[in-house]
Amino acid sequence: MRFRLAGTATLVAALSSVIPSAAQTYTAEQADHGRLVFAEVCSKCHGSSLEGDAAPALSGPEFRAAWSDGRTTVDDLHYIITSSMPPRGMARLTDEQYVDVLAFILRENGVPSGGDPLRADSEYLAAIRMTGADDLPGADAPSYLVGPRGLDPTGTGPSRQELLGADDDASNWLYHTHDLRGTRYSALEQIDRDNVSRLRPECIYQLGESTNFQTGPIVYDGVMYVTGLHVTVALDAATCRPLWRHEWAPLDQEVWLNNRGVAIQDGYAVRGTSDGYLLALDRADGTLLWARQIADPGLGETLTMAPMILGDRILVGPAGSENAISGWVGAFRLADGEELWRFHTVPGATLEGGETWGNPEGIVLGGGAVWTPLSLDAERGELYVAVTNPAPDIPAHLRPGDNLYTNSIVALDVDSGSLRWYRQIVPNDFHDWDLTQVSPVFRGSVRGVERDLVSVTGKHGLLHLLDRTTQEELFAAEVAHRENVDAPVSPGGTFACPGFLGGVEWNGPALHPGEGLLVTPAVNYCMTIFPDENVRHVEGELYLGGRLEFAQDGWSGYLTAVDVEDGSRRWRYESDAPMVAAVTTTGGDLVLTGELNGDFLALDVATGEPLYRFNTGGPMGGGVVSYAVDGRQYIAVASGQPSGFWVLDHPGQATVVVFALPR
Repeated sequence: MRFRLAGTATLVAALSSVIPSAAQTYTAEQADHGRLVFAEVCSKCHGSSLEGDAAPALSGPEFRAAWSDGRTTVDDLHYIITSSMPPRGMARLTDEQYVDVLAFILRENGVPSGGDPLRADSEYLAAIRMTGADDLPGADAPSYLVGPRGLDPTGTGPSRQELLGADDDASNWLYHTHDLRGTRYSALEQIDRDNVSRLRPECIYQLGESTNFQTGPIVYDGVMYVTGLHVTVALDAATCRPLWRHEWAPLDQEVWLNNRGVAIQDGYAVRGTSDGYLLALDRADGTLLWARQIADPGLGETLTMAPMILGDRILVGPAGSENAISGWVGAFRLADGEELWRFHTVPGATLEGGETWGNPEGIVLGGGAVWTPLSLDAERGELYVAVTNPAPDIPAHLRPGDNLYTNSIVALDVDSGSLRWYRQIVPNDFHDWDLTQVSPVFRGSVRGVERDLVSVTGKHGLLHLLDRTTQEELFAAEVAHRENVDAPVSPGGTFACPGFLGGVEWNGPALHPGEGLLVTPAVNYCMTIFPDENVRHVEGELYLGGRLEFAQDGWSGYLTAVDVEDGSRRWRYESDAPMVAAVTTTGGDLVLTGELNGDFLALDVATGEPLYRFNTGGPMGGGVVSYAVDGRQYIAVASGQPSGFWVLDHPGQATVVVFALPR
């Protein structure tokens, strides 16, 4: 079971010291029963003593902080638990079990038991009020910090020009998706389809952080940069020897416990944090240069994506659509993090509604978060943003209209942040079908005509190819199982595929220019959606407007190769579990990726035939990159629990494994 921490988008509930309005709160027997249920269902994510693991702790100062302002009650906490938990296809608990788990959480946070049992009565629970605590984090969180040596890095490179030419740089991996166009293609060909079976692990590095691991490594001049939730590490890319290590100590409440990597330029290494800070480290030694809080975790905003750097600006946006944040993407000065511009992704999501956002009942509206890689056409000065879902997620009838710019590719002027064009892929979404990928950006032939193209896909399970000049859709290819996609949500529940956690997640298509293929990982996982009779908003909390039951008959994954020329499927690899790891194609005619069973996998790009496997010891949901040091080609992969949800039997540890051919 995963709860949401108030002000976060992870499924974590939170609580401070509770003073009931009556002498009774819960019985010791209820709490004892709740402890047993929690141990079986919830402890895998939150720890056996509520200390936190894949999901945040359910006790302590940060836990209490989320409920310290008096605007929420134990009834809100009970609502979040019963409407959201447990995750991933597990059977719902009984009403009595939910109340018992609540009683256990109350007890573990110092609330005394009483003689009468806690009961699932809204008025009764609402009378239990939250109070603050003296040791709450966040109240005095600074908005800006300067490092011990000042703002200027001692390191250098890569330059702006090197980043702009990264698609032609075979030795380095300079951006999260290889290059600013997001091709995920390495021209290196030393490792190829004929010799890949001889690969062997060259070195291994464990981050020593038992948290979610979705990082995408960056490599420049023989140095690799890797992130965990709080840790940033520089490694010798050929030996895995650590060069420096920086650990961020959160200053505010944390939201969505994920981080996907850094961006580098001119001696800076920049990343986001789960408590809303943008950090700049000295690329030479990891010293903090500055930290600026640009996202508000109290509203549910968090920074999970790997930023992009272009010249004097850092480009980034917050996750948190399911918390009903008002999404945005912004540019921040590289020298000190000062805001340069901000584009609001859901300008009509207000109580009054807007031109594309009806709001007949005056509910809270929001969404439009940004949590996956940006891409760029540098010649046009055009930045491409994947804007995600509206909130509340399920009751589309309460926000009639297209709900712009949710689930849209938005093209912005990279210098000013002004809108150039957009195309909405999923209007008036009620499946949580985030648009997640707006790359690669490339030029290619479609039905015999050369065009400027962009690949667009997301959790709805279709890969769209658009003409960037005309914004015309050229084709839409199915890359995940789709079923009952247009059926409206009914009170008795509506079955649909992909589910809320289906389709294409945080890693997207890789281009192989030689074969003219887009190779895309995807998740097959269905759900039944149940709408709430009365939509309820708790600030900073999960705001679905209903509940979900994930399919009980399992999940699976696809890796699909789509022909750019006509949108046809060239081949498909099927996995027993979702495919969420990155995909890389190479000049050696290989497709490199990973599976949740821990296997690193190399396939023939022309046929999809698996040519090499190696089990890394933990599920793979992070980056897969290739680079060269002193003329020798390497492949580095991220292994370890992507989250408490994306794991099979063994979570593994946050680990980087580097492969090479024998010398």
